[in-house]
Amino acid sequence: MYKTGFILVAAMMLFMESMSQSNVQGIVYDNSGTTALQDVQVIVDGQRRGTVTDKQGRFILPGVLDGDYVLLFGFPGYQELRKEVKVAGADITMEVYLIPEERDIDIIPLIPLHEAEIEGSAIRAQKNTPVAYKNIKAEDIEPLNNGQDMPYLLRFTPSLVSTSDAGAGVGYTGLRIRGSDASRINVTVNDIPLNDPESQNVYWVNLPDLGSNTRSIQIQRGVGTSSNGSGAFGGSVNIRTRSTSMDPYAEVSNSFGSFNTWKNSVAVGSGTINNWTVEGRVSRIVSDGYIDRAASNLFSYYTAASWYGGPVYIRALAFGGRERTYQSWYGTPESRLNNDDAAMMEHAANNGLTEAQTQNLLNSGRTYNYYQYENEVDDYAQDHLQLHMTVDLRSNLLLRLAGHYTYGRGFFEQYRQDDDFVDYGLLPFQVGNTVIESTDLVRRRWLQNDFYGGVGSLEWHNQSSRVVLGGSYNEYFGNHYGELTWMEYANGTQPNDLYYLNKASKQDLNVFLRGEIALTNKLTAFADLQYRSVNYVANGLDSDRRDILVDQPLAFFNPKAGLNYQLGKFSRIYASYAVGNREPVRNDYIDAVLDAPKPETMQDFEAGFQRVTKKLFAGLNLYAMEYNNQLVLTGELNDVGNPIRQNVDQSYRRGVEVELSYMPLSRLTLGGNFTWSMNKIVNFTSYLYDYTSGAELIATEHGETDIAFSPSIIGAAQAVYSVVNTDNHLLDIAWMVKYVGDQYLDNTSISDRQLDAYLVNDARITYTVRNCCLKEATVNLLINNVLNEMYSSNGYTYSYIYGKTITENFYYPQAGTNFLLNVTLKF
Repeated sequence: MYKTGFILVAAMMLFMESMSQSNVQGIVYDNSGTTALQDVQVIVDGQRRGTVTDKQGRFILPGVLDGDYVLLFGFPGYQELRKEVKVAGADITMEVYLIPEERDIDIIPLIPLHEAEIEGSAIRAQKNTPVAYKNIKAEDIEPLNNGQDMPYLLRFTPSLVSTSDAGAGVGYTGLRIRGSDASRINVTVNDIPLNDPESQNVYWVNLPDLGSNTRSIQIQRGVGTSSNGSGAFGGSVNIRTRSTSMDPYAEVSNSFGSFNTWKNSVAVGSGTINNWTVEGRVSRIVSDGYIDRAASNLFSYYTAASWYGGPVYIRALAFGGRERTYQSWYGTPESRLNNDDAAMMEHAANNGLTEAQTQNLLNSGRTYNYYQYENEVDDYAQDHLQLHMTVDLRSNLLLRLAGHYTYGRGFFEQYRQDDDFVDYGLLPFQVGNTVIESTDLVRRRWLQNDFYGGVGSLEWHNQSSRVVLGGSYNEYFGNHYGELTWMEYANGTQPNDLYYLNKASKQDLNVFLRGEIALTNKLTAFADLQYRSVNYVANGLDSDRRDILVDQPLAFFNPKAGLNYQLGKFSRIYASYAVGNREPVRNDYIDAVLDAPKPETMQDFEAGFQRVTKKLFAGLNLYAMEYNNQLVLTGELNDVGNPIRQNVDQSYRRGVEVELSYMPLSRLTLGGNFTWSMNKIVNFTSYLYDYTSGAELIATEHGETDIAFSPSIIGAAQAVYSVVNTDNHLLDIAWMVKYVGDQYLDNTSISDRQLDAYLVNDARITYTVRNCCLKEATVNLLINNVLNEMYSSNGYTYSYIYGKTITENFYYPQAGTNFLLNVTLKF
């Protein structure tokens, strides 16, 4: 099968090579002829093939077959230009001059950037799609990309909250959208699912420096459009990796900052050689972290090879990472943050801390880390392989096919004191007259997994309408097992003996048909029908040696519909209705307190207004997300630091999102966003164990409560001023603000189980010089938390009864004022 596929692909490539092909290339200037224009869209009329100009205004369309074509040149602030080109067996080089518009123009391009590229996305929203989304280009996140993970590069986008276990944005980080946790946020890279099929989380630490390999990102909020992989409930993040460069290049980037943070990165590219391009990057990030011993040692790589041949585009990618991160999952007890010695001693007694652990608690400050064993680390590697092929079938048809494979493996190591033998399937033993029932030990808990499949789409389009038939099929296999690497009392075991083993598999089939049809020159109708089938199976012994037996085939139908109406050249209104269904995750089955978890259902109503001109972007979006059987966070964590959830019958998230960007001066840009929301459970019941005389489960009715980790107010603002802005010199200064309102740690709405609001100010200075001894050199200084706000971005809580109700709150404190300084040299 593989040999046949290889022969077919090779034959197709040889056939394309045999056809007469030429390169169409040139430079785009303004009408003065002195200023080259970057990011001009160059599109072959009637096709979804095109490119954009680079920083020198250059473009290339390689491998164009003989024939007559019309090229469209579009750029904000300039009149669209149509240029006829006749290709007849020879390369064509041209100079193009664009004429400025005399009035404000719509800065939404005729065809969005990602659609102008032949390797574009089949699942992204378009300019007329009636959903809430945000497009982000690489240059938007580049000034923040000094070593922090992706959630921190996106932290100023609407309705998004980022978190960091180690306190400084390096290591284990996460994000929430509209209060929805990471397992509800669908993430794809080049339309390939990135979410772990079992937990449905994305562990960004496994792909360090992903931001440096990113070309563009689209964040959709709510159900959005049909996507590949786990269903989007809070939102989706679609990442496109770096585009090919027509010229050879080399880039060296180095960052240094607080907490002994270093980032080193080297990238190279071959440029276009006989329709081929090859490029690659390696990166290393190390940091001691803000929290004690929360060190990270991260490595990543990225390679890509692309081939253009007439209507065929093939791109192969290999990327991945290796992380070794000291654990900081435990958090900091509330008593430690409050410097309450009596409460800390009570915490030590309630949790059975040893004298050494108690002294660590009393003497650590807000950077406290419970773990003291020198090798209490998480060690994991993940490799991704992708092969993409796009074929322009003419007649306004575009075929996209892709295959992928991900291999993950790793462990986290733990030192355990005085664990009972029975917890590991061993019996006590006797030495003389002494019965030995427990031992100190070191254990490793492993995960090895394989994830592979294919995605595809067939798209028909014209200037005003688009229909896509797409889908994916993916399979996952995972092994979970634990090793005993050392024991004070071996009790007949050998090093690396297993004490538990379970296996899991998952099949995920997704088919969708989406259309955006122009009913009039102003009104566009949107419909999206998705069928998704999943089957998750797990069996064996869990880490606590309980039997696991999960076999749950599920099928979902997710319809979506909406309308978009253009009020004029600059404004639109839209409304949509969508249904989303999704399956529980692995931990929902394993950690269930009562009955087995149920699938979730959500109805998502969205309505909005946008106005976009040369100087202004204004957006208003209203949403109502109505849930049945939503799996909400209880506020507790399981034994590996993952949140525990339970179904609630009825709940909702309703809110309004406002986004503004304005250029009052040519060198000054002001922007911001604001979200106000209500996030409620209609009737919440909590469950506590009463250990006073056993382990009785006590239920308490709370009525309507707030959903945990769902702040009612989220806001961000930034001001960017270009002190110097010439062809060869650019000096920007920026001030950035993020506000996150109060959040409850669980769903009881009890005030002493709360994460306080915080307001964080960041600043940056970026200086770029071009065309000196190098192509480009940039110095970027990022100062985080300028005003030294003492805050926590995340936390958890648990309660139990022992004569009285005892509640333990834990927080993840974030760093005070800190900096990251980056120097990037481009050749």
